[in-house]
Amino acid sequence: MSALRNMPTAGFVVIVVIAILFVLALALLIYVCARYGNLARHARGGKDEVHGFNAQLLAEYSNAYQKYGQDVNTPAIITDVIGDRLSGLLLCERFLNNAVSLFVTLGLFGTFLGLSLSVSSLSELISLSNTSEWLSVLDSVGGGLMSALSGMGVAFYTSLVGAGCSIVLTVMRTILNPQAQREKLETRLELWLDTEIAPSLATDSAQDDAGLVKRMIDALTSTGNEVKLALFSAAQGYAGATKASADALVKAMKENQRTMEQFDETVGVFNAGVHDFAEVDYNLRGSVERMDLAVRDLANAMREIDRRMASGGGKH
Repeated sequence: MSALRNMPTAGFVVIVVIAILFVLALALLIYVCARYGNLARHARGGKDEVHGFNAQLLAEYSNAYQKYGQDVNTPAIITDVIGDRLSGLLLCERFLNNAVSLFVTLGLFGTFLGLSLSVSSLSELISLSNTSEWLSVLDSVGGGLMSALSGMGVAFYTSLVGAGCSIVLTVMRTILNPQAQREKLETRLELWLDTEIAPSLATDSAQDDAGLVKRMIDALTSTGNEVKLALFSAAQGYAGATKASADALVKAMKENQRTMEQFDETVGVFNAGVHDFAEVDYNLRGSVERMDLAVRDLANAMREIDRRMASGGGKH
């Protein structure tokens, strides 16, 4: 204990850090193993009893099984859910895997730190031997040697603590073995899903040829019903559209009929007007011809009068 009291502060800090990490590693080791064990004990609960981790696992497995049937990759689903819901436990497990080498590394760090302190003290002590005051500092040689030995103590104590913690943690990890606990949990979950959950789930993937044929028949029947409903809906829509078109056509035909009647009336009036115009034209042509004859007769009479007048004037 006196050696620890005389130890430099740097060495004491290294030992405290190693001790804290060791206690933390032991606590995490116990917690991880207990957590895996608790999940493994509840891995074979009924579908109505699951919650939390098991509920998410059951939901993802059910969705995958309905899609892929017996071809579902159960270990991959379990690993994915564990990585999602138990990421903290996996982080603790990785820390425990590296804690042994971490303690040894910290011990070596303390060793080099102690050796550095020891060499520094010895160098300072030897440097005094080349001065004229060597005899006057002989009394301080014992103190210098004690300082150098305290540095060596840092080196040995930190290495000892680091190696000891590493050994104890290695033994505890061998006994509890969190990796084996996790693998046991994965095995129980796989058995629970494949033997208890899978038979109660409906699947979209056929299990044999007969099942495949049955599923094909069911699919064809379902498709036929959907086609029948679609055709019925289309026929109703077409009938409605046809009736509306027919009504519109009848209405248009009636309107066209009225238009044709009006057109016929207009043509009749036009024909009557043309007939009257023809009669007027005929009468006008007769009047013109008669006028022409009258004008010719008048001209002939005037020529006869002129001739006679010319004849009578010659006789006198």
